[in-house]
Amino acid sequence: MSKRGVLTVISGFSGAGKGTLMKKLVEKYQYGLSVSATTRTPREGEVHGREYFFLSREEFEQMIDRKELIEWAEYVGNYYGTPKTYVEEQLAQGKDVILEIEIQGALQVRDIFPEASLVFVTPPTAKELRERLVSRGTEDIAAIDKRMNRAIEESKFMPQYDYIVINDKLEDCVEELHQLIEKEEQRQNSTNAPRETKDYKEFILKIQKELKELYA
Repeated sequence: MSKRGVLTVISGFSGAGKGTLMKKLVEKYQYGLSVSATTRTPREGEVHGREYFFLSREEFEQMIDRKELIEWAEYVGNYYGTPKTYVEEQLAQGKDVILEIEIQGALQVRDIFPEASLVFVTPPTAKELRERLVSRGTEDIAAIDKRMNRAIEESKFMPQYDYIVINDKLEDCVEELHQLIEKEEQRQNSTNAPRETKDYKEFILKIQKELKELYA
């Protein structure tokens, strides 16, 4: 029986550093990072097929109708989704694939790929999360407050994830994710024993409390 790749789904708060983390992980370990489709307008420097597949609303809705997406959602007036063909082809070739998507989409992926690992990336504290959003310098305080309030809602879904990865030191976080993926690959392609995870309840309750205290 040939080796099959494993699917890892990464979600997390806006400002958790997911993009930088994914970039470093793919550069260092050559994982396949799935390219999502979207109907939003490309930003300066973005290339079709690299950052996203940029589609018209009609093209995207045709993909929905043909069931060509693993998951999709509409966010701030635009569609976002993950094309199914790329992911299935990479896994069949024995390549490990990473999806960086929103929580709503992550839970949809679990329905189609029950064996997928769901990983939630978070800073160590709610205060650190807000500081990272401010340090970006790309949004006003009202927009940052909106993202923080959204984080309160997103934190309610953290218990549904298999792993919580605390993005404190970037290099350490990259190594931790790599080890999680390697361990999952070994498990799925050999013993297929139950997934071993830590008890994240205490940390989840702590960050939920911090978020609410900041935005009570």
